Amino acid sequence: MKKQSGKLHPLTQTIRTISQIFVDMGFEIAEGPYVEDEWHNFDALNVPADHPARDMQDTFYITEDTLLRTHTSPVQVRTMLEKGGKEPIKILCPGKVFRRDEDDATHSHQFMQIEGLVVDETTSMADLKGTLLATAKKLFGEKREIRLRPSYFPFTEPSVEVDVSCHNCN
Repeated sequence: MKKQSGKLHPLTQTIRTISQIFVDMGFEIAEGPYVEDEWHNFDALNVPADHPARDMQDTFYITEDTLLRTHTSPVQVRTMLEKGGKEPIKILCPGKVFRRDEDDATHSHQFMQIEGLVVDETTSMADLKGTLLATAKKLFGEKREIRLRPSYFPFTEPSVEVDVSCHNCN
């Protein structure tokens, strides 16, 4: 009898599942470096120089302008620069990010983030809603109730949050 050599970590399984859902909808997977410069991580994203996220207590700086990325948004910046506005963009950016958080039961200095970006003249809020609803149904099951709530995030406009009914309590 052949011994099993192990299984994928649940986090790896989840990232692969989410990535496949988006690939099936026509997205490309985009990745970027963990070590970033301030320009890609903050400046190109219009994060002001005095923003708290740039503080030493929130960001792992390696040198004065080199750091461990604090989000996967620099991957979006790199992709947009690479495409040069000449073609539509439809990417999913999964990856590790790093922040100076106190490690406890709900926080870690290193965690996974997944961001999507679609840039196209024909894309609308209806496309975002359809993508989010389809993703939630595929990820959590057809029986789950899904609600999209308008929300405000300073880095996206318009914005929504997704609520999914609990599988235990409905």
